[in-house]
Amino acid sequence: MNKHLKFILAALLLVPFSVPAGAEMPVRPGERLDLQRCVQMALRNHPAVQAARDTIRIGESRVGQAKASYYPEVNWQTDYTRFNRSRAGRDTFDDYNSSVVLSQTLLDFGKRRSSLNIEKLSTDAFRQDLHDTEAEIVFGVKSAYFITLLAEKSQQVAVETVGRFQHHLIQAKGFFEVGIKPKFDVTKAEVDLSNAVLNRIRAENDLRIARVGLNNAMGLPGASGYVLDDSLLFQDNPADLPDALERAFHNRPDLQSIRKKLEAAEESVELARKGYYPHVTGSAGYGFSGEDFPLQEGWNVGAFLNVPLFSGFETRYAVEGARATLEMLRANESSLRQSIRLEVEQALSNLREARERREATLVAVRQAEENAELAEGRYDAGVGNPIEVTDALVSLSNARTAYASALADCRIAQAELERAVGETF
Repeated sequence: MNKHLKFILAALLLVPFSVPAGAEMPVRPGERLDLQRCVQMALRNHPAVQAARDTIRIGESRVGQAKASYYPEVNWQTDYTRFNRSRAGRDTFDDYNSSVVLSQTLLDFGKRRSSLNIEKLSTDAFRQDLHDTEAEIVFGVKSAYFITLLAEKSQQVAVETVGRFQHHLIQAKGFFEVGIKPKFDVTKAEVDLSNAVLNRIRAENDLRIARVGLNNAMGLPGASGYVLDDSLLFQDNPADLPDALERAFHNRPDLQSIRKKLEAAEESVELARKGYYPHVTGSAGYGFSGEDFPLQEGWNVGAFLNVPLFSGFETRYAVEGARATLEMLRANESSLRQSIRLEVEQALSNLREARERREATLVAVRQAEENAELAEGRYDAGVGNPIEVTDALVSLSNARTAYASALADCRIAQAELERAVGETF
């Protein structure tokens, strides 16, 4: 397993993951899983998705709170006060009041509208954040899926190599017993078999670890006994830089999120400026009051004009802070666009390199297979030597492992490109 794949697998294993309470374990032993099914299970079980959805619910509740300012407020008020009008304390009386008061903002120069728009835009940004979270989860599943397929192919190569070295040892012992080959051939074959067994043990451990990583990425740490569909290893999707960049700048959910935040920040600047403007509130009330029972019935209606004259420069600082937030988000958007371009170019470069390596290793496999057949045939005929067989079988094992690694790297690079352009589903 190459360093690139080991790094991805280590990252997957380090991410804490637990199945939510009540979640089912939908994978049955012997079941054949394809990539789409693995992705679906991850999106259903991953707690990060639920957290992002809850964030959207918080945003929607804030939208509801902002809408509430368009409705009148109705309050019931009641109070009791005891007054003393003389210093000697002899002239005292009680005052009782109970009333229902309705108040409504009549004019605020668009403050309510701006507040509502800000909350709506923020909630839209939360929705894009959910898509971004899902994209990361999908990429994690894809990486783990292809790493596991690579581990399976490597383990199969290791098992086959052990079998061929076992056959070679049997031949060497047979030749030695009839006096055709020296004891060195037997000893050399035993050493080669031991090394092959060690490689098989390492390959089996890599496979176990890879499956743990895939289970973790799917959110099913206890899943076992399933079989992965390897047909996707051999698929190829062409791409070019201009088209990939265009799709990335149009689709990336993190870029869409920051754009929504930019719109909200622009609206926040306008809202802060409206702190200089007056607002008009209407009020109406009906109730009972008096010094003694029965209380006198009464009502009132009126309007209030509130003109801000001085607030300790609060509005000025609010406007400055809103503008600074807006400029910060603009800088973040520019930085993110640069990062997206870098990710796309790197993914395309990795994909190109993996494809070229795949073609080169495929040729190497064919050559190694031919070389192994020749070396084993020569030894079977009694004219070869064990070193030729060892070199040929080791070369064949390395070539097949390198080819499997190139196949997995192609698909992981393709997954990286899909994530970079915002098309992970």
